[in-house]
This record gives sequence, C-alpha cells and structure tokens, in this order.
Amino acid sequence: MRQCEVRRLHRVTYENGMRMQEALVERRQRDEIPDQLLLLEHPPVITMGRAGKETNLLASSELLAARGVRFYETTRGGDVTYHGPGQIVGYPIVHLGEGRRDIRKYVEAVEEVLIRTAEDFGVSARRWEINRGIWVGADKLAAIGVRVARWVTSHGFAFNVSTDMSYYKLITPCGLQGVGVTSLERLLGQAPEIDEVRSSIVRNFAAVFDREMVERSDFLQVAKVVIHDGERVLLLRRQPSAGGNWQPVTGRIEPGESPAAAATRELREETGLDATVEPLGLTQSFLVDMAYLPEQSESMFAHEHTYAARVVPGSPVVVDPEEHETHAWFTIEAALDAIRWSDDRDALELLRSAVLGKR
Repeated sequence: MRQCEVRRLHRVTYENGMRMQEALVERRQRDEIPDQLLLLEHPPVITMGRAGKETNLLASSELLAARGVRFYETTRGGDVTYHGPGQIVGYPIVHLGEGRRDIRKYVEAVEEVLIRTAEDFGVSARRWEINRGIWVGADKLAAIGVRVARWVTSHGFAFNVSTDMSYYKLITPCGLQGVGVTSLERLLGQAPEIDEVRSSIVRNFAAVFDREMVERSDFLQVAKVVIHDGERVLLLRRQPSAGGNWQPVTGRIEPGESPAAAATRELREETGLDATVEPLGLTQSFLVDMAYLPEQSESMFAHEHTYAARVVPGSPVVVDPEEHETHAWFTIEAALDAIRWSDDRDALELLRSAVLGKR
C-alpha cells in the first residue's frame, strides 16, 4: 500500500498555496516524496480556470476590493469558483502510476471521496456526469478542478462546510446558469466542526485511493507581531544576505514557549520595544523558503500566529544589525506596497480593518 502524507494547514493565501503545490509537485515528479494531501482554508478569493469566461465574473474590481476578495487566473481545469473561510480546500499531489493514468477516473475517485464524506454527515450527494463536483439536487456542495503534469496531480477540490454563500453572488459558479451552491451548514441547519470534516476526508481518501495516510505534524511554529502607533505600522528590512525584504517582527517559537510569550520576546529582541501583544485571530500556514533554513534537507511547513502591539508614536526603535538593516514607519497603504510575502499582506489588511477601523 502506497503512503500519502497529510498536512492539516491553517489559513493559506492563494499565492502560498500555489507555491506549496509547485514545490511538492516537482519533488513528487522526481519521486523524492510520497503522495501528499494538503487540507487548508483560503482567505476570500475567486479563481478562473483554463476554461473560464470573463463574463462569469459578475463583480467589478472595485466591488471585489470592497469585499476583500482577490482574483486570480489559474492553471487548473474548470471555470470560475470561490474559495474562502468555512470551506475545506484539498490539494492532492498524487502520482498516477502505470495502469492508473486515467484523468477521468482520478476525478471520479476524488468525487467518491467527497460523496462518502457528505454521507458521513447524513447528506446524500451525487455526481453529475457533465458537470464535475458533487451535487445535492441542483446545488453544488463541492467543486473540483485539477491539473496533471507528468502524471502528478495538483489543485483539487473545495468542500463547503460553513462557507459564506453571499460571496457566490459575485460569480456565476462554475459558469453554470440555473444552478446553485450549498454547504453542510445550509443542508443540516448547523455546521459540523471543520476538523471533523477534515478527518472524514482523510479516512475516505485512504479507502478510495488505497493509501496509508501518514499525518505530518512537524511544523515550524512562528510568531508574528504587527507593531503600530494607531496610524502607522513599523516594518523591519532584513539584511541583503537574508533577502532584503520589508516585514513585520517575525521569529520562531521555542520549544515549551507559548505563541504570546514568543511574540513578546521577539518584539523586545528585534525592536527594543516593550508593549502588550494582542492576538489578531489569524493563524497562517506556508512553505518556508529554504534559503532561510539552510540546515533543512526537505521542505518545511510553518504555522504562524499573528499578534498586534500598539506603541506610543515616536517610541525609539533599536534593531539587531545582524538580522535587520534598518526600520521605518509606513502608512498601511505604503506598507502593503513594500512587503514581499502575501501572508504579511493579509495580516496588515486584518490590522487595518479590525484594529484601525479602516478599509
């Protein structure tokens, strides 16, 4: 029985999701790693597949920005769809070996996993041969869009658990007129726990694909602190040898250390500031750039816990010259232009709306 490694991730930006898949697909094509199953949630995003039509995106760029939704054209099959909180996105990275090189059968197997998962929660779903995904009546419960390169799969499925259905008004889902979308919450009157649904998906994936599922829990734990003075945010610029990019305070959580304690320590060590850290309610996952972990021999995933800290305007900042070249205070808009990583951008946007009360 072949192995499949499972990684249960937190919120993952769409860009980081694509970066994860690209790295793992390349390694799977070289047979360096076993099959993979990534389970995660995306922030609000609309994606257009290779068969997509622009007319199926019903919202202007201004409306998307007002709703905090990003838009991407992507390499998967299918038309337009929405991803967001309350929806389990699954990215299977599976090698379709000799005798299994049938993309249609692979898609049907993914559908079977999701049909069995729906059944685990008392929902009878079905296939619709001419429209991929799984359906309850005329409503789609889960969407499927895949890509296969050198017989290794990527992209995958999106299963609605407690998804905010109002976002689907921004698109013609999957380009289909006269059909709707639904979720376990809408069908059952109450949403099951996301972790319960993830566990059901893992069990059914094992049965349908005949895999031994190996749970990976070796995540690097990281704390991030977005420092602000009520109007501006503080960013630090890494030394050129470490990328030279602007970023908030970020550092590893040491063994036995709580995320809040790590955030407080990193705040003092990297800036010399002493302030109370408050959780932003955001935990993100990403694939660590191997340049930052030269001692690692394989891909390392991180869970990053995000905090905010307010300081008095004009507070003196002292950075560690071995790690950071300089620091500067930015408006939110200028900071969003300066940063490199999409997970930092999401943290800044959350600070802007939840703490500073701005859009």
